Amino acid sequence: MTELPTNTQDTENATNDTAQELLVKLRQKQGNWVEWGTAIAYLQKNGYNPQEIFEATGFEPSQQNQVIVGSQVYSCLEKFGASEATKAYYGERASDILYELRLLTQEDRAAAADLIFLHKLDVDEAREIAKSIRDFSRFSAPPTGFTANPGDAVAYQIWKLARQNSDLQERSRLIAKALRFVHSQTARKQIEQLLMDFTAVVQRSAPILPFFRLESDEELPRIVPVVGELPLTPQDIQAVPLITEIGPFRIVKFAGEQAWVSLPGWQVLRSAEDPVVIIASSDIFPNPTLTKTEPVLVVIDRAQREWDISSYFVVDNSGEIDFQWFDTAPENTILGKIIVILRPKKVLDEEFTKDSWQIDE
Repeated sequence: MTELPTNTQDTENATNDTAQELLVKLRQKQGNWVEWGTAIAYLQKNGYNPQEIFEATGFEPSQQNQVIVGSQVYSCLEKFGASEATKAYYGERASDILYELRLLTQEDRAAAADLIFLHKLDVDEAREIAKSIRDFSRFSAPPTGFTANPGDAVAYQIWKLARQNSDLQERSRLIAKALRFVHSQTARKQIEQLLMDFTAVVQRSAPILPFFRLESDEELPRIVPVVGELPLTPQDIQAVPLITEIGPFRIVKFAGEQAWVSLPGWQVLRSAEDPVVIIASSDIFPNPTLTKTEPVLVVIDRAQREWDISSYFVVDNSGEIDFQWFDTAPENTILGKIIVILRPKKVLDEEFTKDSWQIDE
């Protein structure tokens, strides 16, 4: 039996030996992509940044992220009962498809992978399947006639689109697509009813998301620590820790458990009674006009917990927070109302703008 390291130095040496071994395997592309994802995750956890791994192995940072997340999804296939055929297929290929299932629960990942494998779907279709299953999971109970099976979940979303479509050709295409995925007989009956009922259900439009973007340097204030009020000693000044601004929104952390970000004094923010900020990515919101994915700050007013049809809310979705618009009062617990979604300021050259004499000229 191999003896465990007995001290810190032995542990560091063992970690370094393992890291070097993994770097060689990655460079030579030994094993399958699931093993690559596990190896890269180990390296990143033990101090290797994505650029260093890229230079040593040829795996680009975006590819590293894909195989890490994909390998984590693959582990769910093994734990939650995906078929042997599904596991065998994805164990050798299609990390990009499993990556699309990252936002699903662990149980749903396995079921979704089986469904995608059964229908031989590509990555774009897999993304659509994952979204349909995630949207369906927000129901406290499945809609009438449908079950929690992922096939029914996908069929429901397509059935919903078909009901809203008055174009008979497109409506027929959607019905056929829903019947392709449907699982239960009760759901099949719901879909087949559309073949006889041509009434289009009016779709209520979602409100416009409250996106803002910082446009000027004056809207990016510098956060400065407050030492205190005179009289003060040199020791008081020296005791103030160094402040580091992080990312495009100049987020500031300190030695405790809290961080702050300075926001412009817009009226909507001044009027908020209990605002908090969540860091997110713009691609989690349903806005097809957005072509660029970028970090955003989602400002929530926790005091506004009453539903209204003209707003988006943050809700409790099975123990996780979720952002949604509801056309009727939701069964989920409302945690607050989204009042601002803030994009970062567009900066062409941050180093250039630091020199005031260059700006003046």
